[in-house]
Amino acid sequence: MPLSLPIESVAIRTQPRVAEIAWFDDLCGGDTQFLSVLDNERRSSWQHCSDITLEADRLGYSNILLPTSYTVGQDVLTFAAGIAPQTKNINLLTAIRTGEIHPPMLARALASLDHMLQGRLTINIINSDLPGLREDPALRYQRCAETIEILRQAWTQERIVHKGELYQFDMAADPAKPYQQNGGPLLYFGGTSEGAREVCAKYCDMFLMWPEKEEMLYETMQDMSARAARYGRQIDFGLRIHVVVRETEAEARAYARHLMSKFDPVKGAEIKSRAQDSWSLGVHRQNQMREYADKEGFVEPLLWTDIGKARSGAGGALVGDPDQIVEKLQRYMDMGMRAFIFSGYPLIDEANLFARYVLPRLPNVSMPKLQGRIPAETPVTPLTTAPLR
Repeated sequence: MPLSLPIESVAIRTQPRVAEIAWFDDLCGGDTQFLSVLDNERRSSWQHCSDITLEADRLGYSNILLPTSYTVGQDVLTFAAGIAPQTKNINLLTAIRTGEIHPPMLARALASLDHMLQGRLTINIINSDLPGLREDPALRYQRCAETIEILRQAWTQERIVHKGELYQFDMAADPAKPYQQNGGPLLYFGGTSEGAREVCAKYCDMFLMWPEKEEMLYETMQDMSARAARYGRQIDFGLRIHVVVRETEAEARAYARHLMSKFDPVKGAEIKSRAQDSWSLGVHRQNQMREYADKEGFVEPLLWTDIGKARSGAGGALVGDPDQIVEKLQRYMDMGMRAFIFSGYPLIDEANLFARYVLPRLPNVSMPKLQGRIPAETPVTPLTTAPLR
């Protein structure tokens, strides 16, 4: 059935079908063969997470997300510093929860990591409660905004001069100069609430979304573009999503059923509730999306939502054959998306399958290179309304 979306431009940085194709690491735990089943052979560890990163680097992914969590898994900055010298080409999208580290020290730590990677560092800003706390959202947004302001000053100015509600500094910025001299690492950000959207529109480079129907994604992109324009800015858009790709659609759907074949709703809810964001508005929207799914869990062609029954965060997966997946991603690129963070269960196995069937057919380039290569004021190609098969 054709989609009928508004034909209006999304203010983004790039026009052609180019994108950063990233994979996901298991720093927060959860890699498994069956959803809701904790897999002791794939529990988050230094070795397992290292194997995922190095395999993604070998396969040609441009970036890899290193997520953050307190309750399970690896510490992000420690892991990133340890794996950095072992990588060759891949960027590390390092998740940072604002408030955990004193901002000037965070600026220095990230600058050091950027030098270790020779500029292959991107930052995923996380605006969430600190571990063990349920905080006032207004406090979180204020802390997040001030932290970003301090990072930018530390990376681009001789002194950090900041007089905010939470932080006040007048100090030298010399120790915090990153390898990337064009403003420091790019800042990726995700959030559904009004406060989170405003922080991203004002300060960040990439707005990351979780899976939703195309109409909802497009509406969000229009909203975020308008918000950024009010600050005289443009932002890019990315999608964090799972994927199941096989030679045929029937095989892909069969594997999706295989993932759910040992599903236990009680254990699934327990695993899901471990995450710091399990009560967030974004996760609530992911849960709501499943209410519109058919009996097999699909809410639109290729978009399967049962995966959200056993994990927090991104709760949908693209399921199909290589042609279908490529076509869907091209539609997303035509909408204005410029970054994709994929994952699949088990992570290393699915990284190889996606690299075999899909990755060579995508215009894969890292975002820092993309932003430096293509003019910033180029309008987006209007979204095609061709039906999905």
